[in-house]
Amino acid sequence: MRRALPPVACVDWAYFLDVDGTLIDIADMPDAIRVDTALLDLIALLHRASDGSVALVTGRSLSDLEQHLRPLRLPMAGQQGLERRDAAGRLWIHAAPPAAKFTIKEALASVLARHPGLLLEDKGLTLALHYRQAPQLAAYAHRLMGALARSAGPDLELQRGKRVVEIKPAGIDKGTAVAEYLSEPPFKGRRPVFIGDDLNDEHGFAEVNKLDGISIKVGKGSSCARFRLPDVAAVHRWLGNALKGMP
Repeated sequence: MRRALPPVACVDWAYFLDVDGTLIDIADMPDAIRVDTALLDLIALLHRASDGSVALVTGRSLSDLEQHLRPLRLPMAGQQGLERRDAAGRLWIHAAPPAAKFTIKEALASVLARHPGLLLEDKGLTLALHYRQAPQLAAYAHRLMGALARSAGPDLELQRGKRVVEIKPAGIDKGTAVAEYLSEPPFKGRRPVFIGDDLNDEHGFAEVNKLDGISIKVGKGSSCARFRLPDVAAVHRWLGNALKGMP
């Protein structure tokens, strides 16, 4: 079903924004992303105009995100919500690194040696296997990580993304991060907006849909999001519209 364009953005709302594929174009390698000053200025202006009601909600670790977005400072949830910095600057960690992490990495070592197109990213609380440079290995990567997650027990779960599959502690996701922000100032009481492009963003879409919020899927693909934008540039334009007429 074709989704409608979202309504005109408003600074009275609470904004929850994915990063890769939403605010910046996806790169072949996680460290190869390009962040320009125009984007940093846009997010900083929206954060100020909305009285601080902008948070980034991403699969990247907070340390990685802060490195790429320096000097931008605002609420951020990393590793699919497993770590979260609130508007007051407090850091919340929702899980310890899984005890099975070393065993999983050890099991993957020989796989990585055989398939140099695969990349294992250790984010601290999660392990992400990227196959962007070896798309023919997609089914293999998903089967392998699924088997490793199941063997580690019910405390871990699989999270699928765009040419990446991740093992993470269960029960925490982008939707729970959004819910936590919405229970706190300055987000509390505002209409929530979640913008994302990937399977792991569906949790965020579902959470704001429950609250009659605005869920926006970027790009193609099935989604529970109620609205659609075609690409990263369209996201920038839509967010920028909220600032029109602001001093």
